[in-house]
Amino acid sequence: MDSLPFNKVGSERSDGSEHSSSSRSGAGGGGMFEYFGWVYHLGVNTLGHEYCHLRFLFIRGKYVEMYKRDPHENPGIRPIRRGAVGPTLMVEELGRRKVNHGGKGGDIYVLRFYNRLDETKKGEIACATAGEAQKWMEAFDQAKQQAEYELSRGASARNKLNMEEEIDLEGHRPRVRHYAHGLKRLIKIGQGPEMLLRQSSSLGGDVNTEGYFRTDFGDAVEAYVWKCVRTVNGVRIFQDVANTERGKGVIVKSVGVIEASADTAFEVILNLDRHQRYEWDMLTANLELIDSYDGYFDVVYGTFDPMYLSRWRSKKDFLFSRQWFRGQDGTYTILQFPAVHKKKPQRSGYHRTKINPSSWEIRDLKTSMGSNTPRCLVTQTVEIHSVGWWKWKKNQYSKFEKGVPYALLCQVAGLKDYIASNPALIFKSSASVIQSKAAEASISNAEYEAETVHDEFYDAISAGSSSSDEESDSDEHKNKEAKVRLKNVAWAIASLALKRAQAADANKEFDSRVPAIIIDPSQFHGSLSKGKDETVTNCWTSPSGEGFMIRGKNYLEDNSKVMGGDPLLKLIAVDWFKVDKSIDRFALHPRCLVQSEAGKKLPFVLVFNLQVPSKPNYSLVLYYAADRPPNPNSLFAKFVDGSDMFRNARLKLIPSIAEGYWMVKRAVGTKACLLGKAVSCKYLRQDNFLEIDVDIGSSSVARSIIGLVLGYVTSIVVDLAILIEAREHAELPEYILGTARLNRLKLDSAVHLEV
Repeated sequence: MDSLPFNKVGSERSDGSEHSSSSRSGAGGGGMFEYFGWVYHLGVNTLGHEYCHLRFLFIRGKYVEMYKRDPHENPGIRPIRRGAVGPTLMVEELGRRKVNHGGKGGDIYVLRFYNRLDETKKGEIACATAGEAQKWMEAFDQAKQQAEYELSRGASARNKLNMEEEIDLEGHRPRVRHYAHGLKRLIKIGQGPEMLLRQSSSLGGDVNTEGYFRTDFGDAVEAYVWKCVRTVNGVRIFQDVANTERGKGVIVKSVGVIEASADTAFEVILNLDRHQRYEWDMLTANLELIDSYDGYFDVVYGTFDPMYLSRWRSKKDFLFSRQWFRGQDGTYTILQFPAVHKKKPQRSGYHRTKINPSSWEIRDLKTSMGSNTPRCLVTQTVEIHSVGWWKWKKNQYSKFEKGVPYALLCQVAGLKDYIASNPALIFKSSASVIQSKAAEASISNAEYEAETVHDEFYDAISAGSSSSDEESDSDEHKNKEAKVRLKNVAWAIASLALKRAQAADANKEFDSRVPAIIIDPSQFHGSLSKGKDETVTNCWTSPSGEGFMIRGKNYLEDNSKVMGGDPLLKLIAVDWFKVDKSIDRFALHPRCLVQSEAGKKLPFVLVFNLQVPSKPNYSLVLYYAADRPPNPNSLFAKFVDGSDMFRNARLKLIPSIAEGYWMVKRAVGTKACLLGKAVSCKYLRQDNFLEIDVDIGSSSVARSIIGLVLGYVTSIVVDLAILIEAREHAELPEYILGTARLNRLKLDSAVHLEV
């Protein structure tokens, strides 16, 4: 889509530099975070026609307003929609979608909002890039935290929206309290209607998660051994030397630092515009979109003239699929597989060639000292079966430089030079914080509270409006064009000091007044058998925590992580079920282990129910037992007996593919994931157990990844670690609640469960 005019915020000096002043809004100078910028509002009008309208979105605390024009430039304008963000709000990325706006087609990135207690309450907005969508997700997360904070402080009944029974109104969250008392920034998201930007909130405690503090390592130890074998045009070429047998395929990657944000690099790589790709891509420049699925997967067809690669002049074509997603730490991953498609059969005059499986990984880097220019690390990994590789890496001329793998490895160098020669791309998605005086159109916190807000955000944004304001879009672009040079602000990135030390003993988490019992594993049996050794397949084992990196004692000071110790809980059984539909509250089912006589005698059991979307659906149920009940004053007890809000904020999962196809390893990754922020989690606390139902299907990104994993599940070994995120000094070092290793599961071995 063409870039639209953007609106000026604050004032600009005659020398062109930006002027800013501090902002305090709200009654009594209290203040709160305010996010605002342009988005696309998607929906269906009263005639049943889909619309895509450009709207100005304003988030103030937990309240959201939607305008047809910028209220800063149009004082007195009334919002066309208004609502409040409640603690049960869920925000899901739906990926890319093609739309027509103003008679022009283009791709947008869609966010869906819904109430996890009532999914009929929902709505959609969209942004121009994936990075912008992520920034709005963070803005809504701040609004949700504000709503949770007010609930924890015992706000008035009028402001308690869709409260859950599990919420502890007496509990206080110090980090949230620190967040709420420090809300004094006015944050503009975006340079204009199509350029929406993000800024980390610089809050002491709540940003101390994997989503904000980046490291050069994952949270699980990988088996790769990368060695730099060549340097070409400022790009390093690495080979995985863990397996160097000749005659077998090798895994090679090219790595380069690009002076642009990860958002910018990602958009350039995904862009199919031929003229742009001609400037950096010598192989896959002529691309055509054939099909797209679920916003995160598409199939593209391409042609190329091999005159620059070989002496053969016959034209070649190819098909490959692209699957992409963005991790909670902001890292983009793109997976590319050779593909076939019925819309593109063999073409006369062309030789159909097979593009090597490859992947892209793009992550932001810390800016250089004294520089505001964003940087990102771009890695392209390629699977190569060419015998010429062995000669080429030893600086011997070979036919390797005339082949497709070499052309793929050169894409990073081409991308680096292309972005460096187009400075406008660098600042296109630069994050900016502008602190200005509150606009006249802004409503103070006290004034806003005085008005009764009946609608929640998803009610307001999805309600079919009878007003002509929503269904008409004629006065959309009456804003004057302006140019503002914005200062880009880099992410706060902490470097990782890797320490190979064991995590501290976590026995303090159990009640020492209660004598420990002896857990006899032979009393407990699940439908999936326990493996006797590594050679047994379709089974489970419980590895130590040494393969996972967790927060150390001094994490808040130096961001150091340590190797995990032995799990706090013991994995005693695993169930592998096939179900017609996802099953919640499985612990109440007669076939559940906790309903057995032996299970009822255990002091505490954690029932971890991973709901796997497929046809049919599957449920992987992990049972973790403790020999004593939780210590009432421990972090473990706060999690077990606390509110869903606390659990969603702290429950963390570290995945790792210990053995298997390298592309699956790239898709799953090794970074810790806050489950409550990524997917829908439900909790059931009764008797001697806590059940956690993790709905993987609630996230389109997670569905996409699990679909790939299921395709290789019989040949991979999956390691999982469950833990509670530590955010206070008293909670450090972290400990692992439980681990599981799933060895080459067979889908047909799942036992059918009648619900």
